[in-house]
Parts: sequence; structure tokens; C-alpha cells
Amino acid sequence: MAELKTLKSEDVVIRFPKYTNQVKYVVGNLDKFQKHVMEPYSILACDFLHALSKTILHDIEAKQYPDVVSFGYWCRRGNVDSLRKKYNEKNIRLGRGIIFHIAPSNVPVNFAFSFAFSLLSGNSNIVRIPSKAFPQVEIICRIITEVILQAKYNSLAESNLFISYERDDAITAHYSKECDGRIVWGGSQTINSIRKLKIPERSIEVTFADRYSFCVINASELMQCDDTSFDRIVSRFYNDTYLMDQNACSSPHFVLWISEEKIISDVSSLFWSKLAALVQEKYEMEPVMAVDKLTLLYQSVIDQDEINNVDQYGNALYVLSLSSISENLDTLRGLYGHFYQYRTTNINILSQFINQSYQTMTYYGVEKKILVDFVKRNKISGIDRIVPIGSALDISIIWDGYDLVRTLSRIIEIL
Repeated sequence: MAELKTLKSEDVVIRFPKYTNQVKYVVGNLDKFQKHVMEPYSILACDFLHALSKTILHDIEAKQYPDVVSFGYWCRRGNVDSLRKKYNEKNIRLGRGIIFHIAPSNVPVNFAFSFAFSLLSGNSNIVRIPSKAFPQVEIICRIITEVILQAKYNSLAESNLFISYERDDAITAHYSKECDGRIVWGGSQTINSIRKLKIPERSIEVTFADRYSFCVINASELMQCDDTSFDRIVSRFYNDTYLMDQNACSSPHFVLWISEEKIISDVSSLFWSKLAALVQEKYEMEPVMAVDKLTLLYQSVIDQDEINNVDQYGNALYVLSLSSISENLDTLRGLYGHFYQYRTTNINILSQFINQSYQTMTYYGVEKKILVDFVKRNKISGIDRIVPIGSALDISIIWDGYDLVRTLSRIIEIL
């Protein structure tokens, strides 16, 4: 679609004088903040993300953090152009207006993706960044400021704010009552608490609750891999889990091994041994993390009767084997390399336990037609993503079952 000029009839100056002293404005100017509405995938938004990508990928400090680099790589022109082509919308759409984002406190870069999705949808944004200090957040905000202050992005500088404040319902309510949409990332308690704070009648709300993810590996197929290919799969599993300390909703906590018992025993032992060696080489575990991880192990063994074996690879890796799977599988969660596993010959054993808490299933060695049959035949109520091992953290414009560009924009019907 062709680029639209700024719609002056849609511009609304928003001011929040009451909370100026309690809110830190990290990016943007409160006094100049206005609502600008654009078409989805506008030339301006796409160009800005491309400039942001180039700056991130050339920034020495940003290169130290894989999650920051991943965000920069996602914003590159090639990826955004690919998304735009797939969009292929025939209706006339515009952004909804001001989207208020409440980012999770435990995933540093999530706020940036949330902003990018909404910007591509044609919206102005108020983004509450994590109150916890993360170097990744500081780096991204610094680079956004650097890019957005260029003259050609003046309208974006005036229509996007990144703010920080300690948890305060009064402040959250104040921003909420002015928004045309609210995006909330967090646990069930956080979401239910924020839902009590009203938004305008015509505003929409999208919530991304805490979810559960797992991995399925066909041991027979993995056994056929040469050393290089085997190591590559182990490395990709490491990226899915340890890069976010298993905090990301899409990071696996549980591994389902499929094959005959003897094959699984041999292959899984080699897999975990290689993973432990990689963790020892690459992963930095602070003392407090080690204590929390050990505490979780002891608590799991006490609470879970179905645990029949525990393999410890030093502090690097804990693997807890299950004698059976129960309905509370989605409560078995790990941190810093704490995994559960179960052996079977058939993936369909999971169908009776999957509920709406399940988000991502990563896999290796399972044919796509088997995955399609698994979803369709069992009519599973959960799982929104099924992706190869190594792609768990690859956030997309379609997330948790939402097509975010279409959700965050509105159709104008002309007959």
C-alpha cells in the first residue's frame, strides 16, 4: 500500500502532568507527544526499523548480547519486507491509535518486539519497559533514541514514548484510560490485576500470559546424525533454553523422547552429556542462580512422585526422568538448565494432557505430516507454535495465536 500522510484529524495531544515526577521518560518527549496513525507496514515504519537494525548490528556494546542482536536481525529490511508481502491485505486498514505496552519483567528484549509489532501495525506507542535493570534494555533504548531523533523520523519521535516506573496501579490506570489498545505481558496474577484497570470502551486488549513449552525428539533420527550435525542440534537446544535461563515462555522445560527404549537410552545420554559440556563452556551461572536451581531440584524431588531418576551434570544441568505423565505436566518448570524427560514410542500420548497453557513445541526428527495429524486428529486445545529445535525464541508477528498486525489495526469499509 502507498504511504499515507499524517492524518491531522487523528492527532491528539496527550499529557500526563500528574505523574511526571514518578515516571522516567527513557525515550521520547512527553511535552510533544501526539497520536499519529499510519497504515500497516508504512514506508516510514519499515525504514525506521531498517535503520534501527543497521545501528544495532554495528553497535559494539549491542554485539555482546545475543538477544539484542536477534532483535536487530529481526528488524532488518529483508525480514520486514517478507512479512509485508505475506500480509497481502485487501481491506483498507489504519492503526488503532495509541497502544500502551506493559512488558514482562523477566525477558529483557520483549518490550522492543512489542513496540516493533505495534509500529508496523500503524500505531503510536507508550511502552513501559521492565523496571528491573537490564543492560539490554539500556542499549536498545539508547539506540532507538539515536535513530528516532533523525529529522526524517520526527513524527515517530513525537508519537512514541518509552517509560519506566515501579509497579503502581494509579499510574497504569492513568495511561490505560487514554489508550486505544493495551498489550500486557506477564503471569496470570499480573494480567488479572491490570484487567481491573479500565480502558476506553472502544479500546482493545491483548494479553500474553505465562505459557508452557516443551520439546519432542525422535531419538532414532538423531542417532543417524554425524558428530557435526548432532552437536548442531545440541547447540540449538542450548540457544532455546539457556540464553533466557528458561524464563521465556517458549523455552522448553520438558523433553519427550520418541523411539525404542534402548535407542532413547543411548541417544539421550549422549545428548545430555554434550549439552552439559557446552554449558560448562558458554554459560555463566551466578552463585544465587546455583542456589535457586539446587533448591528447585530438591523441591521437585519432594513434590513429584513420578520422578524416578535424577541425572546431575554438576551445576550445569539437571535432568529429571518421569515414570509417567500427569495432568500437572505444565507445572513442571525449570530454571538455568533444569529439565524433565519422558520416553515413549508415540507422540500422541501428550494429547490428553495439553491445555491452553501450552505455547511452543520444538521438535527434531518428526515428519511434518505427523505433526499436522497430531494437531488435527487430537483437536488439541493448546500449542500455538510448532517449530524446529533452535527456533523457540524466534518471535513472530503471529504470536500466541494472534495475528498482531490485524489485531492492532482496524478496517475502514468503503462501499
